Amino acid sequence: MSTIDNSAVFAPFAKGRKDVRARGSNCVIYTRVSTKEQADNNMSLETQKKACEQYALKNSFKIMGYFGGTYESAKTDERKHFNNMLTFVKKSKERISTIIVYSVDRFSRSGANAIYITEQLKREGISVFAVSQPTDTTTASGSLQQNIQFIFSEYDNQLRREKCMAGVKEKLLAGIWCTPPPMGYDIVRRDGRKSFVLNTKGKLIKKAFAWKLQGLNIEDICQRLNAMGWKVAHQRVADFLRNPFYCGMIVHKALEGQVLEGIQEKAVTKEVFLQVNNILAQNTQGYSIKVENDDAPLKRFLKCDSCGKLLRAYKSKKIQKYYYKCCTKGCSCNKRADDLHDRFKKLLEELTLNVNDDMANIIASRMIAAYEKANKDKAATKSDLEGQFTETQKKIVRLEERYINEEIDREMFSRYKEKFVAERDEIAQKLAQSNSGVSNLQKCVEQALSYASKLAPAWDLGDYGDKQRLQNLVFPEGMYYNREKDECRTPRINSVFAYMAELARVLRKEKPGNSTSKNEFAGLVVWAGIEPATHGFSVHCSTN
Repeated sequence: MSTIDNSAVFAPFAKGRKDVRARGSNCVIYTRVSTKEQADNNMSLETQKKACEQYALKNSFKIMGYFGGTYESAKTDERKHFNNMLTFVKKSKERISTIIVYSVDRFSRSGANAIYITEQLKREGISVFAVSQPTDTTTASGSLQQNIQFIFSEYDNQLRREKCMAGVKEKLLAGIWCTPPPMGYDIVRRDGRKSFVLNTKGKLIKKAFAWKLQGLNIEDICQRLNAMGWKVAHQRVADFLRNPFYCGMIVHKALEGQVLEGIQEKAVTKEVFLQVNNILAQNTQGYSIKVENDDAPLKRFLKCDSCGKLLRAYKSKKIQKYYYKCCTKGCSCNKRADDLHDRFKKLLEELTLNVNDDMANIIASRMIAAYEKANKDKAATKSDLEGQFTETQKKIVRLEERYINEEIDREMFSRYKEKFVAERDEIAQKLAQSNSGVSNLQKCVEQALSYASKLAPAWDLGDYGDKQRLQNLVFPEGMYYNREKDECRTPRINSVFAYMAELARVLRKEKPGNSTSKNEFAGLVVWAGIEPATHGFSVHCSTN
């Protein structure tokens, strides 16, 4: 009887083989600050770069490039240097294995989108490593910790934004525009006060309003402006004709629907502005595209399961109902929007936390423990560094006293002071790294629990922007619709929400994935393991 090597003979029939990109020792370094003033000062950028280079050298990484090195806001990921870096690491012939940053908030403060980007990079064999917040993202707990850090960075950013917007709103209520003015205005300071005055383009815009009243269309106005030396697209012409800033009014999101009188110089009177916009409103030629459509919040999120393309939304003229449809030629992916909205809400209900105060406290303590697990040594290290910093500072003071009392000469003073100052600066840099983290962890966790407890109603009551943010936060890889099977699936749920939902099930003594609406959802399947569910869920919903 012959012996057969089953593992070799049956290898071609194996399933679930993962094609993992080979990891190497090549890396890139990304640094950034949020404002031009910080970039001009350059201290923070140099500190970030030095810390990243030290980590790369210590761990035998080969630095293949530097990116950033300037000011870019991280509240969104539409950043020039950031996207240049992403393109480089994905397409570089020298396979990049790691993006080294000083802290996760230097990489991104966009929360859900940051999690999505790091997940996509991970599939390419590229990890993001923060030298001041080290986590092993190859493990489930490490990925969870990094995701929590991304969400907390976004939360801290929102707190800062709230404080900033309070000052912006106060200025706007006084009629003072706080951001760069629209095209056609210069900022002039007179007697210490800021004024907005019309420049050359502003005077041409004034003519454009008059031409529109005379009956010229947008194309004709555009041609006249081009002939006068201002090459402007017709879309821009339509934009400034609809902007009330030119008639002395101020509109801003911070004003929450209010329209106020501003202090800027007027290009036209209010009467002229309203007459022009009445003419524009009567123009029925062409078609309009409604990008932010509250009736179709799943567009740019829902994908065709056949081709992977994002579904678009349209309104049926016959029945006046919205549909989602794939635009790929040959795809027949088409479904009523309200049906998919109902399914999506039921899916959110499966994830919405419904726990009492005692359960909420347990979940909060577990989340805090998970976060602090990665930072357990920081407290002791910080205390030790503070002691070293104090001792070094005392040495410098003592050295200066000895020099003043002529106990040592200038040469010895200079040599030892340079040494002690270098030691102090090195300790200060390590202290700065140990200080990075969430400013108020308990409050952040409470905020996350509060958010998770109202996922379904928040989506149902939110506007288009609110719904889009929630969708991408909870389901970073979107959702796919299969027309043949008439079912939806999502590859992964944000591990933070998965973690809380699984803990809630355990506390309620429910089985993993025990869906309360089995006709709509096949269930929430959680990967088993020592740690609570951190990878996410595989979710299906159908009408079968």
